Amino acid sequence: AALRAGDWAQVKESIEAMDRETRSDSAWVYWHARSLQALGRGDAQQQAARAYASIAGTSGFYEMMALEALGRPVTLPPQPQPVTPSEQAWALREPGLQRSLQAIAIGLRGEGVREWNYTIALAQPGGLPDRQLLAAAQLACEREIWDRCINTSERTREQVDILQRFPLPLKDLVVPRSLAIGLDPAYVYGLIRQESRFVTHARSGAGASGLMQVMPATARWTARKIGMTDFAPSRINEREVNVTIGTAYLKLALDDFDGSMAMASAAYNAGPGRPRNWRAPGGTGPVLEAAIWAENIPFAETRDYVKKVLANTTLYAALLHEPQQSLVARLGQVGPRPSNDAPIDADLP
Repeated sequence: AALRAGDWAQVKESIEAMDRETRSDSAWVYWHARSLQALGRGDAQQQAARAYASIAGTSGFYEMMALEALGRPVTLPPQPQPVTPSEQAWALREPGLQRSLQAIAIGLRGEGVREWNYTIALAQPGGLPDRQLLAAAQLACEREIWDRCINTSERTREQVDILQRFPLPLKDLVVPRSLAIGLDPAYVYGLIRQESRFVTHARSGAGASGLMQVMPATARWTARKIGMTDFAPSRINEREVNVTIGTAYLKLALDDFDGSMAMASAAYNAGPGRPRNWRAPGGTGPVLEAAIWAENIPFAETRDYVKKVLANTTLYAALLHEPQQSLVARLGQVGPRPSNDAPIDADLP
């Protein structure tokens, strides 16, 4: 609330009242540093710089924000040494990984995922070491089991393989489709990674399906909107259909929110009505940094989702060699809802 009000003294006081563990979270390290800068007392600039430096990196939203606060661009970390033939051979011989791959291949994905997770995290105390994790992740990538590739690689402690953690499958589908409708391909990849980890037949508890986790009612509405006359609910998990509908809906949301990736991401996760209500009405109220607006989202899931999608997007922009690789620039600002704001389509899910 203090962030939203621009009360930096209260921001500082609130964070300093937190217990040590909570205060060490990168979000509060970042906002404490911002409060020091805003208040500008004593050696505040030096304290802020030390705080930013303590978390700066590419491992998450606030780590990237801290990196940019230090005047350093978001760049990809160096790749570790490639997996060696002997490490590849170990992964191919590891019984737990092979049982997992076989289970997934015959349609027992849940059982296969459990077997995989046990093998990499629990079968030996402390889980597998980094080099074996990288070998297991590479095996999953080669088999196009992208969620195991990503999740396994994310467990490494010292050696970060960004190509495993942020793969680029389906480039021939995602990039042309995104560009054709005026969407940033990095944004689409960032959203898909968060939604489904590139699992084509992923299905949420709420009923969302496919790569872009589209709800059936949303799929039907969007198909009508874009004139997709051959759409049927049974086709929602088809890669091309899912990406076509998902990107179209995301573009509609992005246009509805004047190009704000933060608000469009919130709309994709929580529905378009809620982000509108999370802005001050009637053209009054402050213009907020989108990072502050996102931190004030009242739903924990959506708050986390928006930050992860935008952080993903920034790294994918670097992987795709896009000119805009700044998280801060992508965030922009969120102002009050215009007084002449058009109503949402009455039938929009």
